[in-house]
Amino acid sequence: MRPGGVRSFALELARDPGGAYRGGERLCGRVLLEAASPLRVTALEVAARGGAVTHWLEGRSVGVNAVSSDYAAAETYLRRRQLLLLDTRGITTLPPGRHEFPFSFQLPPTLVTSFEGKHGSVRYCIKATLHRPWVPARRARKVFTVIEPVDINTPALLAPQAGAREKIARSWYSNRGLVSLSAKIDRKGYTPGEVIPVFAEIDNGSTRPVLPRAAVVQTQTFMARGARKQKRAVVASLSGEPVGPGRRALWQGRALRIPPVGPSILHCRVLHVEYTLKVCVDIPGSSKLLLELPLVIGTIPLHPFGSRSSSVGSHASFLLDWGLGVLPERPEAPPEYSDVVADEEVAAVEQSPFRLLQDPDMGAEGPFFAYIQEFRYRPPPLYSEEDPNPPSEATRPRCMTC
Repeated sequence: MRPGGVRSFALELARDPGGAYRGGERLCGRVLLEAASPLRVTALEVAARGGAVTHWLEGRSVGVNAVSSDYAAAETYLRRRQLLLLDTRGITTLPPGRHEFPFSFQLPPTLVTSFEGKHGSVRYCIKATLHRPWVPARRARKVFTVIEPVDINTPALLAPQAGAREKIARSWYSNRGLVSLSAKIDRKGYTPGEVIPVFAEIDNGSTRPVLPRAAVVQTQTFMARGARKQKRAVVASLSGEPVGPGRRALWQGRALRIPPVGPSILHCRVLHVEYTLKVCVDIPGSSKLLLELPLVIGTIPLHPFGSRSSSVGSHASFLLDWGLGVLPERPEAPPEYSDVVADEEVAAVEQSPFRLLQDPDMGAEGPFFAYIQEFRYRPPPLYSEEDPNPPSEATRPRCMTC
């Protein structure tokens, strides 16, 4: 038995275990208190908190001394407090046994998706505090996940994305020919579990074979005091066949599947999570030819009708533009976000998912693929630091994240 007459004190949410919330919903639960003997209580309260924070250090040399600059910023999204037990006479005596105190909070209409990064996070928790005379306060805390709805059924996210780049392959100050790249995708918005059909044309006018590749890259941007810190990771990738000298290659919808990653975070003042599709051509003896197309990872998949037909129509039009000629069949709707993103139970009640994460920079120079853990309460993927003094074009390493 614990001292002071309290056998147990815990929080329980209505959507346990592992349920997610969104802005505008009600956060309901109860405080569970078991008293071993008559318990004198002055107050019992619950408080809900949530917000985004960023923090990092940057070092620089001043003469022979090293100076560190501290960057930090915060933004609050949720601050609610509710008294569950308060006697105007000052003290309430609870009889021995089990007691339940329900509570309910109305969440603000707009909340940013929960997120964990190396230099910042978006976290939400609820805390219960039991106040007793002449005894330290007893506390219980529970975290919960928020997912901001990102609907990809909007005209901006249903619009096709396309681009083209070219460069002259050079070696030892001599030209080896022109290499050109053009690529298209049928829309800007996707959800986890969907396949991005990549259409690309690679024209190799050089004297050596080139290798086309494509990757979905996640960019995390942390902001504080006017400064920015970025982390990038490859979350999915594919490689094509080498294209010989004087040859042309055509990707007719090469499949690139989106793994279970968190949605885009675009409306937070201190951090952003953005995605891009990078299509590149590795040119021996020269820097790579790189083309970037913007992506938005959403939580609300395409509707099987309505907006879906406009996406199919735009998809068919650019297929015809590329001479592929055959209209696609109406594709099935992609899976629901909850079917793809992790839905296993969160760890035990007393285990906080806000523990310190291991340093992901240990694998920054690892292979091209970055291992992606499931979205909820997992460490971020392997990162490559953003170099404030990037090397010259001629000496830049071949990396899909640069």
